[in-house]
Amino acid sequence: MPVAVAGESDAPSRRAWIGLAALATGLGMIVLDGTIVGVALPTMIHDLSLDLTDAQWVSSLYAVLLAALLLSTGKLADRFGRKRLFLAGVAVFVAGSLWAATAESAGILLAARAAQAVGAALIMPSTLSTVNAVFRGKSRAAAFGVWGAVISGAAALGPLVGGILTQYASWQWVFLVNLPLGAAVFAVAVWAVPETRGSGFRRGADVDGALLAAIGFGALVFAVIEGPTLGWWAPAADLAIGGWGWPATAPVSIVPICLAVSAVALTLFVIWERHRERVQRDALLDLHLFSLRTFSWGNVTAATVAVGEFALIFVLPLYLTAALGLSVLQTGLILAAMAFGAFASGAAARHLAARFGATGTVVIGLSLEVIGVIALALVVSGVTPGGIIALPLVVYGLGLGLASAQLTGTVLRDVPVAVSGQASATQSTVRQIGTALGTAFAGATLSISLAIALPGALEQAGFTGPAASQLADATRASAGTMISQLRAHGAASSLGTQTDAAVAALSAGFADATRWSMLVAGVFLLLGLVGALRLRSLDRSSTTSALPSR
Repeated sequence: MPVAVAGESDAPSRRAWIGLAALATGLGMIVLDGTIVGVALPTMIHDLSLDLTDAQWVSSLYAVLLAALLLSTGKLADRFGRKRLFLAGVAVFVAGSLWAATAESAGILLAARAAQAVGAALIMPSTLSTVNAVFRGKSRAAAFGVWGAVISGAAALGPLVGGILTQYASWQWVFLVNLPLGAAVFAVAVWAVPETRGSGFRRGADVDGALLAAIGFGALVFAVIEGPTLGWWAPAADLAIGGWGWPATAPVSIVPICLAVSAVALTLFVIWERHRERVQRDALLDLHLFSLRTFSWGNVTAATVAVGEFALIFVLPLYLTAALGLSVLQTGLILAAMAFGAFASGAAARHLAARFGATGTVVIGLSLEVIGVIALALVVSGVTPGGIIALPLVVYGLGLGLASAQLTGTVLRDVPVAVSGQASATQSTVRQIGTALGTAFAGATLSISLAIALPGALEQAGFTGPAASQLADATRASAGTMISQLRAHGAASSLGTQTDAAVAALSAGFADATRWSMLVAGVFLLLGLVGALRLRSLDRSSTTSALPSR
């Protein structure tokens, strides 16, 4: 039997808060898994003899399947029960983690990552829609503060946790750590999380809508992730998926074809959902949700913010390891400053929301993020101490916690509880697409900037001619790994006594390129701030219209 949810004036019970902790931990587990694997990937490549395509798919497959399935799982959560879907998701995710930890080949590892993605797709909308259904009134801001702090902090903590586990245990523990965590989440959720469902369902299951959404969003995220590698128009590399492949000799890259497939599928999806509404059949997505201005503007803001945030998360580890020569563990510790700020401000977000409102808190948070990114861009160089990098990251993290916590609540504020699963899944899909776009934009900006900055830095240090061009190209192609290799070999490298000078020049050029990538991230965060100001305006106008006339 579904448990009754708290009304506007009812304070949630202690059991409900424990349930929130279980939901937040489950969410943190799957968000952490999206960033923790990247640090362990070089070790996996060595141990499992992965080729470059396999290595890319270890990370990409998780993101593609998650984006493809979220709308469908959000609808399933509304219909069959959000707690039930959450528990099923935890079970599938833990099973996938165990499978991945025992993988001895690329094929098994990729199949296990697919299972993890299915579990994550069941968990993500179920957590957010349950929070939206259970917590109302004054407790709502605190609940979304916890949810937002976890999703922000876990993403930033991933590299640190991955670095510690890989360095002091093995890459298998990147997955095995999910077993005790998942078991604890499952046990607590069975007892503490109330069951909630949607209502007002019509006849039929929207299977066609689910397929169109999966094809549309999956193809879009795949194209955005693989565009820098496979080529946005002309093929830049071979693509192999199982026994099927797309050669680099093809007249056009598969990326624009995937973008076209996505555009057609998503257009047909909207047409089909409108048709289902007209004939009074059950639809995967209630398009009337987009008539809610806070939902529409909130999703636009969330998308642009996600682009900026994940562009920064993508480029920072590369800069810290390549340009500054830090270890994986040192890099993780510096990035943990971001998580520290996010957790600290997420806990305090409800107090700010009580004074400035949820939208006002989002504006404050995004302003801090923009300030943090600009400060980072000003201090990065080839010799900047790691502690100096950590300081603006704390400021950025404080903004991250505030913005994520309250933006989520704002997006869902006017959404009826009956369709909160669909609404939560929509927001999660938007964030997932923004994440993929952020990585793609940051990668493209970094690549272009490296092509300009590296030759100039080498020339300024006295390196010219074909050898200097080859060195710059190799550094760009390896995303800075060449700098680490030269640093490790020292005078024993092919450059001999000139190695240190070359490393210094390449580090300076890499820092310049990083600065441009950070500024691109800042532009998207600034666009998110504009969207937040629009939400603030909508909030004020609705408050004014609700005031009684004298």
